[in-house]
Amino acid sequence: MVSAVALGTRVTMRYRLPPGHSHPMTDVIGTLIENADSVVAVEASDGRIVRVAPDRVVALKALGSRPIRTSEIRALESAAADGWPGVDQEWIDGWLLRAGHGFTGRANSAVPLAPQASRASLGKVEAWFAARGLPAVLLLPDRLGDAPAGWTTRHETLVMAGDISRLELPPESVSVISAAPDDDWLGLYRYRGRPLPDGALEVITAVRDGVAGFARFGSAASDMLAIGRAAVTAAPDGRRWVGLTAIEVAEEHRRNGLGTRICGELVVWGLEHGATHAYLQVSAANEGAIAMYRALGFTEHHRYRYADVTEMP
Repeated sequence: MVSAVALGTRVTMRYRLPPGHSHPMTDVIGTLIENADSVVAVEASDGRIVRVAPDRVVALKALGSRPIRTSEIRALESAAADGWPGVDQEWIDGWLLRAGHGFTGRANSAVPLAPQASRASLGKVEAWFAARGLPAVLLLPDRLGDAPAGWTTRHETLVMAGDISRLELPPESVSVISAAPDDDWLGLYRYRGRPLPDGALEVITAVRDGVAGFARFGSAASDMLAIGRAAVTAAPDGRRWVGLTAIEVAEEHRRNGLGTRICGELVVWGLEHGATHAYLQVSAANEGAIAMYRALGFTEHHRYRYADVTEMP
């Protein structure tokens, strides 16, 4: 291994050419797809794969990700909102409001998805949530909105994404993927380490203008190894996304690659249902999970955080 650059990272690699070339070295810019003791491989933007021995590599440097346009953030957040929509939605002045029995921030928050969304509508937003017995919570993606004065931000979250054709996918499936979660699946799922509250099942199974799938490794509650959820929805720009959520591995089976495997199989399921791109959300503080997703080929697309005037449950 030349350096500790994660697979899936956009890099520039300078390497020595064999004798007989007109110049001793050359460069390639692309995605790092292999970095082992025997070979370093970079996939260029034209699809060409350059493989060289590590002792020929002069420099391998990570580059910043491709600049993400604001319209791309808006489009992906729209697809994600359909993939985990809560059970009650309403548009108010460019804000998409969602309620879902208070279970999860994404299902119980307002996100400024349309360009005209502004703070001038916060009174309407607060009234909508109050009518449902919920605090007003804003989900604020990069460049789409800032926290109003007096509101507190928390739960910084990375949205990681990837072109499915560039992700590391398993060669064959060993999981069971069904259209709804069973009791064993629900028994393993924890939201922020807590058992599921009343109404959670309705939120977990909800999807708008798309399809959801629930994967599991294991055959009974006592032998459930890992679970995960995926939803395929379309973005306004025409891309079809598969979003990964609810990835859980039984504590006694962690650090054995099961999380990576179930993510890969959910992406394959998404591909079979028409998705071309994949995304997931992960806490910015969860370094272990971020490293796992990077190894699969996911890169940071943007971030979001929540804002409210009270402590979120």
